[in-house]
Amino acid sequence: MYELSNPAVVKSLLAKHEATLLKSLGQNFLINPSVCPRMAEMGGAARDVCALEIGPGLGVLTVELAQRAKKVVAVELDSRLLPVLDDTLKDFDNVRVINADVMKTDLAAIIRDDFDGGETVVCANLPYYITSPIVMYLLESRLPLKSVTVMVQKEAARRLCAKPGEKDAGSVSCAVSYYSQPHVLFDVSAGSFLPRPNVDSSVIRLDIRKEPAVHVVDEALLFRVVHAAFGQRRKTLSNALCAGLVIPKESAANAIESTGISPTVRGERLTLEDFAKIADTLRAQSIC
Repeated sequence: MYELSNPAVVKSLLAKHEATLLKSLGQNFLINPSVCPRMAEMGGAARDVCALEIGPGLGVLTVELAQRAKKVVAVELDSRLLPVLDDTLKDFDNVRVINADVMKTDLAAIIRDDFDGGETVVCANLPYYITSPIVMYLLESRLPLKSVTVMVQKEAARRLCAKPGEKDAGSVSCAVSYYSQPHVLFDVSAGSFLPRPNVDSSVIRLDIRKEPAVHVVDEALLFRVVHAAFGQRRKTLSNALCAGLVIPKESAANAIESTGISPTVRGERLTLEDFAKIADTLRAQSIC
């Protein structure tokens, strides 16, 4: 088995298979040997659990998942890495690598067919340029997942895991909290990668909720309200909703006031419950 946390081994493997790093795909390989075992353990990989990995790269996390999980399916976009993965994963018979774009992949079919509908976790080192879209794709697809454990840019981790109403919260924070209970597990320094990136990273886990955090009449409207509130976050809530939802300012202000919330508050101060009340009021009053 290859020592995939050894920079010399990584360089040798890339040279052996004539593979080069693509900056456009955000390819940085982990060379800190302590990170992936912690990710696999804290991500819930176990003998009775199946693991879905996104962007396995050279297979450093895949190996740790394969040693712990019942079965692993890894989705890799870069076809040049397939021969490398065949090499690094040759000792495991419980791993299948799929050459595909995860955003265009039927993940529900993988869970149904490869995992027989068994308990499934996602564990991945995500390319930083597409972190939020992939996380939201996983959550909005309402897949039968127990949790999603991913390594992301440290700043993105704080934003994704911020509770609605906190300083760092934004529209993506509200969406993440709606579908899951987020936790920052641990930080990873820039020196843990080859090549070294310009930023530190964090590993987060999103424990999927069985039911959404709040119940609303119109879920789509809830997220329209959230996006409007944060679309112009320095504006008062009534002004932001007026612009974002294209409704009269007076109607927005009246609807907000009827929920007991001040129209002059900024959206960043609101909780999910607050947003749900406003969305339901706008729907009840036929404003949206």
